[in-house]
Amino acid sequence: MNMAEQGDVIYCDPPYSYSQSILYGAQTFDLRHLFEVIERCKARGTYVALSIDGTKRSGNLICDIPIPDGLFVREVSVHVGRSMLKRFQMDGQTLEGEEVADRLLLTKGERESPCF
Repeated sequence: MNMAEQGDVIYCDPPYSYSQSILYGAQTFDLRHLFEVIERCKARGTYVALSIDGTKRSGNLICDIPIPDGLFVREVSVHVGRSMLKRFQMDGQTLEGEEVADRLLLTKGERESPCF
């Protein structure tokens, strides 16, 4: 990310706080640090898209992730179907109550960038 220049696009898909902190060695992942790096990229004119927790349990749990004010200018909810993690945990059970939506956060608005 430090090599990205003006006009470049970066997509970030970090470990999700509400479901993946036990996976991939993510216990040491620091989301605040990622936000700092995204801010530096944004200042250089690099476009950043960040996929992060949105809702779990078919919308009954809204994942409250503290996002720095002004860092992103657009948010899109992306319905991703049933929880992958719950598929493993609830093997053989139905998952109607486990629909998930992610948040896609963008540093540029719809009309500001041909990329987004």
